[in-house]
Order: sequence, then C-alpha cells, then structure tokens
Amino acid sequence: MFNNLLSKALIVTTTQLTMILIAVASIFLVFILIAIVKMYKLKAENKKLMQTNAYKDYENSDKDIPSGHLYGDN
Repeated sequence: MFNNLLSKALIVTTTQLTMILIAVASIFLVFILIAIVKMYKLKAENKKLMQTNAYKDYENSDKDIPSGHLYGDN
C-alpha cells in the first residue's frame, strides 16, 4: 500500500513538467538579460574612464605599473 501511494505521489504530468520548465527558463532568461544590461553599462563606463585626463597622463608617463602584492616583491 505504501509503495503504491509513493509511486502515485511521484508521478508528474506532462503539463506540470512543462510549467516547471517554463518557470525555470524564464528565471534564467531574466538573469541573462540583467547580465547583458550590466555588461553594456560597464562597457560605457569603461569607455568614459579611458577618455579622462588621468588615464591619458598615466599612459604618457614612463612609470612602471606597481606590483599589487601585499608584502612587496617577494
């Protein structure tokens, strides 16, 4: 009896499965659209920053790029 009840509880109809898949796909689609919008915003901000005088002054100077290591160059 328990086995029969368990098998009926685990059966998912095609309609239910389709609705679950549509819901999951729409959530992922929203995440992808948010990522695309964020990518274009960051690209525009990067382009604006590359045109600033600070970047051009640094690019024209002969300074080496400093190391990012916390304890020096060990």
